[in-house]
Amino acid sequence: MSKDEAKKEWEAFTRKVLIYIALIIMAVAALFPILFCLSASLRTQDDLFRNMFPFSIKSLIPTAATLENYVIIFTKHEFWRPIMNTMIVTVFTIIFGCILNSMAAFAFTCFEFKGKKILYPLVLISFMVPFEAIAIPLYSVASNLSMVDTYAGMIIPAVADGLVTFLFIQFFKDIPPSLVEAARVDGAKWPTIFTKIIMPISVPVFVTAGLMIFMNQWNSYMWPLLVARSKDIRTIQIAISQFSGERSIQWTYIYASSMVSAIIPICLFLPFQKHFVEGITAGSVKG
Repeated sequence: MSKDEAKKEWEAFTRKVLIYIALIIMAVAALFPILFCLSASLRTQDDLFRNMFPFSIKSLIPTAATLENYVIIFTKHEFWRPIMNTMIVTVFTIIFGCILNSMAAFAFTCFEFKGKKILYPLVLISFMVPFEAIAIPLYSVASNLSMVDTYAGMIIPAVADGLVTFLFIQFFKDIPPSLVEAARVDGAKWPTIFTKIIMPISVPVFVTAGLMIFMNQWNSYMWPLLVARSKDIRTIQIAISQFSGERSIQWTYIYASSMVSAIIPICLFLPFQKHFVEGITAGSVKG
């Protein structure tokens, strides 16, 4: 082997080692908050603060691991209730959101109607406006419709989503128009075309839209805080914030409930990861 070939192999080996080192550092940085949260959730409040400063390996490893925090939040604080509330709100929002936004996208893609050139930019603008800017007017509308402190008050405002509609539009643009035209020639009506032809071939974008709506609702804090007054319908993020009081903060309960809150989305994303990526990348080239 010549010196030049040996030098090239050494440079390739060095480059590969540096890449792996960089990837390991990035992985550790990404996983550290989760590992720290898990460790803190298995500790008592005294153990957590005793070994926190100065920061050392003892700050990451519990002196005596315990599941007491998880038992307390589910028994004493009934943490299962906000989980069920969040699941109810999320599931219904996903169902109605996917149906409504996909139908709107289908109309924008396949039909020409008056006001289309005005409505489409409004759809794009709708997901660029911060929610905080419309929270108070939206609360006023919900109050006038008697939707405050109800499941409907948390579900209905989240059903129409401009970003989800835009995602469906981009996906539907890639569907060959000849497919729809052939169905129309055969006498199929528009509802049949949408349910029997469009929906079956749009599984990836439906999964992606469902996961996007799920994450928005699962992590929603401000709107449930405004509209969910009673303890019986509070969602999971509001329940976690209740462990932080004026005089004391139950950090171990917060970490335990945060781990529970994180496990469910992770378990949901893993089996649908492939469809999620397909749905996100669909229509990315054709604008």
